[in-house]
Amino acid sequence: MSSAPDVSTSNSSDSGRLPTQFPASVIRLDNGLTVIHQEIATTPVVVVDVWIKAGARYEPDGWTGMAHFLEHMVFKGTEQILPGMFDAAIESRGGLTNAATSHDYAHFYMTVAADDLAHALPYLADLLLHAAIPADEFVRERQVVVEEIHQSWDDPDWIGFQTLSEMIYGNHPYGRSVLGTPEILQERSPEEMRQFHRAHYQPDDMRVVITGGVPLDRVLELVQTQFRAFAHKEPCPAAAPVAPPQLLTQAKQQTLALPRLEHGRLVMAWLGPGIGDLKQASGLDILATVLAEGRMSRLVRELQEERQWVDEIASSFSVQQDCSLFVLSSWLAPRYIEDVENVICDRIASLATIPITTVELERAQRVLCNDYAFSMETPGQLAGLYGYYGTLATPELSLAYPGYVDSYTTAQLMPLAQEYLSPHRCGSLALTPA
Repeated sequence: MSSAPDVSTSNSSDSGRLPTQFPASVIRLDNGLTVIHQEIATTPVVVVDVWIKAGARYEPDGWTGMAHFLEHMVFKGTEQILPGMFDAAIESRGGLTNAATSHDYAHFYMTVAADDLAHALPYLADLLLHAAIPADEFVRERQVVVEEIHQSWDDPDWIGFQTLSEMIYGNHPYGRSVLGTPEILQERSPEEMRQFHRAHYQPDDMRVVITGGVPLDRVLELVQTQFRAFAHKEPCPAAAPVAPPQLLTQAKQQTLALPRLEHGRLVMAWLGPGIGDLKQASGLDILATVLAEGRMSRLVRELQEERQWVDEIASSFSVQQDCSLFVLSSWLAPRYIEDVENVICDRIASLATIPITTVELERAQRVLCNDYAFSMETPGQLAGLYGYYGTLATPELSLAYPGYVDSYTTAQLMPLAQEYLSPHRCGSLALTPA
């Protein structure tokens, strides 16, 4: 959300329920590292979630899969921490840890008792700042990642999503698999990974989010001590510059016949604005909910309950740095695919010319705002929310969503549908049993 509004001071007439004060502290340290902290005094738990602008979009040409592979190798230790020591140190005290890599970021997180933060944080900091990437572990772990890729090829839903991504995103990095390919990974070296690590795991590109039962002064003391000695930043081949993904100018369709597929799928997707225009993205989320979220939604009622052409139909909506993705997914017998696609295109087209009802709008607003509220109930959820928005935009923008959702009228949604949701801008993929 690059053009993030100042949610703490906004009083505009369309701002809905924008919050008046951001509840977390955001501190930029002298070395450029950003710390985001919210104390929750009532919980004995603390979550540390470290977000880094080191996702797949930052990979140079020919290094596809490097960001995800590095996520694995970070846990292989440093000069001070042998492989397995980090997991043992956290799990022996009842803590949990994991990591994930996407196109826009990588993040590493752990949940521990608040009293154990001083014990656990040095381990995580050392791994992130000083990953050794030993050659022998590199070779062994590469086989683990290659096997993960092979397993993904056996998953019809993964194949479908990846095929649709290539169709929708074109040459943009979002169209590439985060996992990479076995062929490319076999060509990479430990030193190349060290270059990628030293170039991107730097304080300016890192957000340390800590939520739970530890006060700010203690958090700052620990973070300033443990996240101090970053590796010297060294040059790394840069990712090729890319323009944001472009809306399709004509519909694209593809059918895949897959072995081991027992039931048909129809997946239809449209591009929307990125995190820099959260208000428009929020409006598209409303339309996704009106169409296929819950039994009262239009397509569930018509295609699943009345016509009984689909066993299930659902919407999903995700916002990334450069764009959002609006998806309608149906599970159905292959003989109904063409009919269902025609109905969906017709109902999508009507959104641009016929306002949704006030009842539909209010239901969607209630559903989305409640889902948002439910996503902020635990320290882990808060840490993820602040880290995601703090990496792609600003942490404060994480609280703007319900205000944007509430601000919409039925009339304001029509031009949004006309701009983004035309049937001519759709990528459509049918999966059928081979």
